[in-house]
Amino acid sequence: MAFDTAVSGINSATADLGVIGNNIANSSTTGFKTSRAEFADVYATSLLGAGGNAVGKGVSLSGVTQEFTQGNISFTNNALDLAINGNGFFLLSDNGASLYSRAGNFQVDREGFLVTNQGHKLQAFQVNSNGEINGQAGDLQLDTSLVDPGATGLADITANLDSREGPPALPFGGPYDAFAVPPTFPDQDAYNSTTSVTIYDGLGNAHIMSMYFVKTANPNEWDIHTLIDGVTTAGPDTVTFQSNGKFDPNILPVELNVTGWNPLNTAGLPTGAAPQDFTVTLSQLTQFGSDFSVSSVVQDGFTTGQLLGLEIDDSGVVFARYTNGQARALGQVALAGFSNPNGLQPLGDTNWAETFSSGQATLGTPGSSGLGVLQSGALEGSNVDITEQLVNMIIAQRNFQANAQVIQTEDAVTQTVINLR
Repeated sequence: MAFDTAVSGINSATADLGVIGNNIANSSTTGFKTSRAEFADVYATSLLGAGGNAVGKGVSLSGVTQEFTQGNISFTNNALDLAINGNGFFLLSDNGASLYSRAGNFQVDREGFLVTNQGHKLQAFQVNSNGEINGQAGDLQLDTSLVDPGATGLADITANLDSREGPPALPFGGPYDAFAVPPTFPDQDAYNSTTSVTIYDGLGNAHIMSMYFVKTANPNEWDIHTLIDGVTTAGPDTVTFQSNGKFDPNILPVELNVTGWNPLNTAGLPTGAAPQDFTVTLSQLTQFGSDFSVSSVVQDGFTTGQLLGLEIDDSGVVFARYTNGQARALGQVALAGFSNPNGLQPLGDTNWAETFSSGQATLGTPGSSGLGVLQSGALEGSNVDITEQLVNMIIAQRNFQANAQVIQTEDAVTQTVINLR
């Protein structure tokens, strides 16, 4: 009888409406992928197969598949929001169990891990002690503790000494000591020019290194006196230029070596940092007929610092910026690709799990192996087309009504047969 056939049609229309309703309900869900109900006809068969004039027995729900097309990307003000533009899934860890998601609305938990709203930890390729990214995926954690300071090991000065100047009126004298009683300082008439640079000891304390340039009586020759925190170090050091105002290439590099420097605090007492050696590179000094000028003074030391902000580039590399001006790579976000994404098992919370049908996950970096690139400060929206879903809803409603009409008609026919006398 047609009752069973019509009931199967009603059940299928109901399932279709359920899928459509779920799509519409998640039209604003970050990373959601729209689904569609797929149906198959039903025929009664035996070991010998179905007859040539077999009448169908209705319809069945053969599957609900998801469409992993790209959703619209909208920009946010949160650097931890990530959107995948292209193929791939974020790899998450739920207490060691692997989950996969397209929703990139991450946040930092109290332990510094990047997590989802459900507490699942974002996985990334780790960095080694040299800051190089390796192929080992693990939890991405931000280090919010103070960054170890770095003692100055190298300073580089680029400057021009005025070749038109002669020896100063007074001898430079020294050694000088700003902490002596009374303190002693270089006289302004004892040098031609000076420049300073901030350097750091092993504890991250800042110190001022001043360099005084004194023209000697010899042509193209200069003495360089070095004071740190107003205290004379060993020296002076003498440099000689060629007639073209540059150093002889055969003597490069020209360096000033400070050895056994004992860092002092503002009271003139040891800071507790170990005695320090470092090098000042002077190879870029020139002696031309123009005013004294300093083009560049750089050094490689830094004080301690705290985490200031994060930057994530399109390849997924997470850079941390610190208050001391340093930047470090913390890891590279890992993406997972599947040969059959439709085989993934939905788990809710816009997460999926790997199945036999999906195939094993292939991990890679964003932008490689067919995987999409990352957009920081953005989220991928749902790929649900509301207009399409409303049209599908009308069709499903009519299917439901038509199957209900079949039941009503079959009931009328049955009643007629019953009423036969």
